[in-house]
Amino acid sequence: MQTINTLRQRYQQIRSTSEKICTPLITEDYQIQSILETSPPKWHLAHISWFFETFLLIPNQTSYKVFQSQYQILFNSYYETIGKFHPRAKRGLLARPSVEEIYAYRSYIDAAMENLFDYLIHQPDEKLMFFIELGLNHEQQHQELLLMDIKHNFSVNPLKPAYRQDLATNNSQISHPITWQTHNAGIYQIGYSGSEFAYDNESPQHPQYLTSFKIANRLITNGEYLGFILDQGYQQVDLWLADAWAHLKQHNWQHPLYWQPDGDNWLEMTLAGLVKLNLHAPVCHISYYEADAYARWAEKRLPTEAELELALSQHAIAGNFFAQDYLHPQAAEKSGQWYGDLWTWSSSSYQAYPGFKPLAGSAGEYNGKFMCQQMILRGGSCVTSQNHLRNSYRNFFYPHDRWQFSGIRLASDQNI
Repeated sequence: MQTINTLRQRYQQIRSTSEKICTPLITEDYQIQSILETSPPKWHLAHISWFFETFLLIPNQTSYKVFQSQYQILFNSYYETIGKFHPRAKRGLLARPSVEEIYAYRSYIDAAMENLFDYLIHQPDEKLMFFIELGLNHEQQHQELLLMDIKHNFSVNPLKPAYRQDLATNNSQISHPITWQTHNAGIYQIGYSGSEFAYDNESPQHPQYLTSFKIANRLITNGEYLGFILDQGYQQVDLWLADAWAHLKQHNWQHPLYWQPDGDNWLEMTLAGLVKLNLHAPVCHISYYEADAYARWAEKRLPTEAELELALSQHAIAGNFFAQDYLHPQAAEKSGQWYGDLWTWSSSSYQAYPGFKPLAGSAGEYNGKFMCQQMILRGGSCVTSQNHLRNSYRNFFYPHDRWQFSGIRLASDQNI
C-alpha cells in the first residue's frame, strides 16, 4: 500500500490532468453530447467529483456538507443503490449548472479531500485508501472518455474543428511486416494476483487451458483495412455475424467511423482536425463487428482475451500512451506494437471469472452488472494513462461501439 503523501500527490496530479484536458475547450464545447454514448465534458468533470463526494466524503467525514444536494441526482451515472439519476440521453440538455459552477464544485471537493488526507496521516485506513485509489482510477477512465467524447462531438460539426493544433506528430510512412508470436498449448494463470490496485473484474486469478496459437506483433493498418474495403468487404454477407450484418445495413456502414472520402483518397477526423489518412498507421475506431469481419476476410481470427493477456504478459507496458501526446495511433516500430495505440478487440464476451465477487455495497455496481452482451478489449490506447494499465486489465464495450480508440490484432491456431 502506498503512503498517504504519495496518494495525495497522485490525487493532485490526476485531478489536475482532467482540467488540463479541458483547457483547449471554449465554453460552448463543454455542453455538447453528440450521441447517447457520449457525455458533455462538463458532466464528466462533475461526475468524477461526485464519485469522491459520494463514496468518500459523505460516508466518512461527519462534518462534510454537500456542495449542492441536486448534484446527487444530476451527476450519478448509473448507481441504482445510491438513488435516482438524470437520464443519460438528456445530459446534453443541462445548460445549468454552468461551467464555472462545475469548476467551483471540483475545487470544493478537492479542498474536502485535502482534509481527508490530513485525517489519514494521523489515522491510516486501508479501506479509505483503497476507495481513493478506486476514485483515481475511475477519473483516469473518464480522462480517456473525455477525449473520446470530445473527438466525436467535434466530428459531427461540419467545420471539423481541431481539439488541439499543437499535438505531437510522427507521420511514419513505413509498414513493417507482421511477425507472429507463438504460444504452446498449456494451462496458464489468467487474471490479477498481487497487492497493488486492480479492479474486481480482473480477479480471481484462475487456471485456463489454451491450445497452441499465434498472435500478430502489431495492429492492422489503415492500408490493410483499405484492402478489405476495396474488396467489397462491407458488401460480403458471409463475412459478417447476423447481428453485425443487420447493424451494418441499418446504419449504412461503408468504412471506419472517422474516415471521409476525398476523391481517390481518404481523410480522417482526428483530435488535430481533419487530416490525410496515413495508410501505415493502425486503423482505429473499429467496432467488434468490423474487427471480426476483417479477421474472417484475412483468413485469421481475433484472439481470445486469455490469449491476449498471455501475449501481453511477455512485454513491458510501454508504447504510445496519453503522455506521448499524439492522441492518435502511430505506425508500429519494427519490434512490434503491444501496449498503447489502440485497445485490441478480443473474441471473448465480458463475463465473470470463476469465483468472482464484486466489491461490497454500491461500489459493486462499478463493473459486475455490465457482464452481459459486451466484448473484451485489452492493451490500452493512445489516450490511456500508462500507469492506469496492467496486462490483466479488462476493458469492455458493446460489439457495435466504435467511438472508443479500438483496433484489430489478428491471431490463428498455430498449425495454420
